[in-house]
Amino acid sequence: MSTASKPVGIGIVGAGVISEIYLKNLSTMFAHMKVIGVADVLPERAEARAREFGLKAMTVDELLAHPEIELVVNLTIPAAHAEIAFRALEAGKSIYNEKPLAIEREDGRRILELAKEKGLRAGSSPDTFLGGGLQMVRKLLDEGVIGAPVAVNAALRNHGMEHWHPDPFFFFQPGAGPLFDVGVYYVTALTSLLGPFSKVAAMARASFPERTITNGPKNGEKVPVTTPTHIVSAIEFESGVIGTLTASFDVWETDYATLVIYGEKGTIRCPDPNMFGGPIYLLLKDETKWHEIPVELPNTENSRGLGAADLARAIRDGGPSRVDGELGYHVLDVMHAVLESAERGEDVAVESRVERPAPMDATAALSRSDLDHALRLKTTERLERAAESIYRDVKKMVKEKTSHHD
Repeated sequence: MSTASKPVGIGIVGAGVISEIYLKNLSTMFAHMKVIGVADVLPERAEARAREFGLKAMTVDELLAHPEIELVVNLTIPAAHAEIAFRALEAGKSIYNEKPLAIEREDGRRILELAKEKGLRAGSSPDTFLGGGLQMVRKLLDEGVIGAPVAVNAALRNHGMEHWHPDPFFFFQPGAGPLFDVGVYYVTALTSLLGPFSKVAAMARASFPERTITNGPKNGEKVPVTTPTHIVSAIEFESGVIGTLTASFDVWETDYATLVIYGEKGTIRCPDPNMFGGPIYLLLKDETKWHEIPVELPNTENSRGLGAADLARAIRDGGPSRVDGELGYHVLDVMHAVLESAERGEDVAVESRVERPAPMDATAALSRSDLDHALRLKTTERLERAAESIYRDVKKMVKEKTSHHD
């Protein structure tokens, strides 16, 4: 098998809650990827996931040394993202980090530099902006349905994870909080839709110094809060669009997710940036009725891993990836600028710049081998339909002939 047609070998580091959907999707959705093994700092977690998906449980060292693994998908906690990325790159593996790319800007930049030095790829989630919902919004914007964007309102509001997550400590530490853990989806979505940020002006606080876990084996334990948990920022884009971004784990709210883009000729209510599908609503100028816009593009289900698939496609076929580390770094830069602005009480310029990722289409995350496979399937389906049609026609002719003789 030539390298061009050989599936990209995948190693998963981190066997926590999010690993289940990654392993399910990466094992079943993409012919150009082959998951080889899974590792975790807790061997029993790696072994459980390995049994569940028919894989090999490994130590991190074993996974990084495995000759068939080309891309490491790093699903560890944020504090370990940079360390695992550095180790993977030094071992000659490309890296796809769960969000964020890293906790510190310096580590994020070093990941990109090391990948370039080694001739490898580095990327990161979120990849929800590649889903059918936000890609449909991108299509509406690119087609000028609401004219030039002028403003945006983005907000995520809930009361934290201690009520449902069995081990929520890291959500309230630096590198997480509402901005780094969930706001990252909004910053990524906005960058993909409107281009790079240029300036922010924020206020932030931690409304509650500790949280109490109310579920699971750690029920009743106290969680210290060491990062801001209610953040409000004015935001400006290089294009001139201005708006607001709110990220909170401190409020009771049923309207959890808000992402609204206002244009010259109308307004789009976008879907939840933490999801892959819709709904999408459109209000045109001089109208008072919102119209639901059908999502006509693929990947509307929980498609986590789509970004890793796009990076694997770039590894095999060449060319840019939509989840390139430069995007992840810009998002990291924006989030740090927001927290720095709140701490310093002044506007902070966003220094990094990035191009909007190319829009997705039905085959965008597929490698050439996937496309060839899909073409063969399509040809087979055509032949099967044709055979069924011939069978029906022959059956009809036989029936008519039999009736005539009777």
